[in-house]
Amino acid sequence: MRKKDPATPRSAYQRGIDLLARREYSQRELCQRLAARGHDASEAEAALGELTAHNYQSDARYAEMLTRGRAAQGYGPRRIRMELAAQGITRARAQAVMDALDHDWAQAAADLLRRRYGASLRTADGRARAAQFLLRRGFDAATVRSATRTELDEAADGDD
Repeated sequence: MRKKDPATPRSAYQRGIDLLARREYSQRELCQRLAARGHDASEAEAALGELTAHNYQSDARYAEMLTRGRAAQGYGPRRIRMELAAQGITRARAQAVMDALDHDWAQAAADLLRRRYGASLRTADGRARAAQFLLRRGFDAATVRSATRTELDEAADGDD
């Protein structure tokens, strides 16, 4: 393992490469990280331009990675879009990534409720808590209604 030489400072480009070697970053996030490490805005912008030109940094790749990861964690489309916007991803790019995901949000919500709440969905209080949980997770109201009704119907079928 090579020791770092404190006499030679790392350029913004080199620090950007180091950061991107670990995971994907949006341009906004990478610029903030470089600024936090003491690089001025013009140096960070030049490094970002070069990193993007070499396809080391890509907002499209970052958006895909974030969307797949959050969907797998059980977050809904509204929450994912909000997080993408917070990271500087344009609305059009976020919509394109969400469309390309091909994810069944209703099924994901129902599975999440089944795992998390189970039998407590048989009570009105349990369904209300579950609905609030799904809303906080970023699912829309129609999906929440559908998932809680589905769980209620399945619970009623199981009682027969």
